[in-house]
Amino acid sequence: MELKPYFVVVLAHSLHGRLRRIHVPHQAIYAVLVLAAIGLFTVVGCVASYGRMAWKVSRYNSLRAEVDSLRVRYRELQKVTNQKNEQLATLELFASEVSVRYGLNNRPAGPEVDGAGLNPTYHETLAEYDFLKVATFSRGFNQYARMWQTNTRPSLWPLLGRIMSPYGNREDPFSGEGATHTGVDIQAQIGTPVKATADGIVLVAEWSSGYGRMVVIDHGNGLQTRYAHLSAFEVVPGQEVHRGDVIALSGSSGRTTGPHLHYEVRLQGTPVNPYPYLAKSDVALPSPAHKDFPF
Repeated sequence: MELKPYFVVVLAHSLHGRLRRIHVPHQAIYAVLVLAAIGLFTVVGCVASYGRMAWKVSRYNSLRAEVDSLRVRYRELQKVTNQKNEQLATLELFASEVSVRYGLNNRPAGPEVDGAGLNPTYHETLAEYDFLKVATFSRGFNQYARMWQTNTRPSLWPLLGRIMSPYGNREDPFSGEGATHTGVDIQAQIGTPVKATADGIVLVAEWSSGYGRMVVIDHGNGLQTRYAHLSAFEVVPGQEVHRGDVIALSGSSGRTTGPHLHYEVRLQGTPVNPYPYLAKSDVALPSPAHKDFPF
């Protein structure tokens, strides 16, 4: 009979003095050691994985806090920039009004000329007068044609309605991110007549990407107004319009969540707050659609 190696474990009873021998094969000892080693490696792996996961979570939280801080800083800088642009636009508008009032912008661009060359000749004046008597369009945007425009500062609501979204920073209705609203959104049903807020010349009456159908009117001295998300045009580019003329019908074209009119005032190409112009209108201000009206 073949003998197999084994360990002997002796158990002794303290009261009766009896001895008991337990034979433990070597294979059992080896199996226990292997299982203990596997368990140790498993525990070490779990601890290492947990530590790595905890480090990643900590790093992620740190990066998210940094991103939030940068986003807040960006919004603050954007707000300061908008305020500076608005102040600059206001100063430019004031300078333009002063130059128009005192005739400082009548000198033509180019080299200096003597005083006799600043005024049109007699024949040029007659030709210009004959043209103005029959013309209804000013595709050349002649400077003399603007002399017939008297209400060149926006002083009328394009239509009466509640302001749905004010000028300035807001949450983009599509992306949910912070964005700058360059005008005001005025609530209006589709087909509501939209009026020109000042005398001017139509620069654009066409489809323009997110604006949808849009009309742009130039009022001179770098001042323009925009009317967007329209459903139909009532004017064509180059047409002279006067304050109160119907230029389009409101709608919901372009990038919009519903029917309304998007109205902008731009000075030297920079959007400015249209509220000061609306506030000086001849009609009462409609109440805003929400209580957090910033101006």
